[in-house]
Amino acid sequence: MTEAPRWLTPVEEQAWRGMLRMHDLLVNQAGRTLQSEFGLSATDYSVLAELTRTPDDRLRILELAKVLGWEKSRVSHHLARMTKRGLIAREECADDGRGSVVVVTPAGRAAMEAAAPRHVQDVRRLFLDHLTVGQITLLAEITDTVLQEIDTDR
Repeated sequence: MTEAPRWLTPVEEQAWRGMLRMHDLLVNQAGRTLQSEFGLSATDYSVLAELTRTPDDRLRILELAKVLGWEKSRVSHHLARMTKRGLIAREECADDGRGSVVVVTPAGRAAMEAAAPRHVQDVRRLFLDHLTVGQITLLAEITDTVLQEIDTDR
């Protein structure tokens, strides 16, 4: 016998739908600025941000896919577009010669350095400035908990 679904309560539905809508609006608004002022898509920025967080501006493709939460095919397609634009380059992995490493190019580094201050300004203006320190702390705890559980399920 199939168990009945646990339907969302009105408050749970409000939280879920609100989170999705908020995410979409934030990504779209911040992405518009990145595109119009710096020629970067929101996904370009995400890739460059993850790569430039590493000490040598490089990650293996599978590590990048994991950090971004993307399927390998999505990462490969997007990296191909970024490579054509000169933002990143692919290199053979020096450790084993089998895998590929993604490296930020000087053009990619320059694009990131130009866009990051405005992006942080938008994150504050669109999101953080509307929350208290306590709300931000609680949201950080919530996202850490959910992401950890999702990661465990993979």
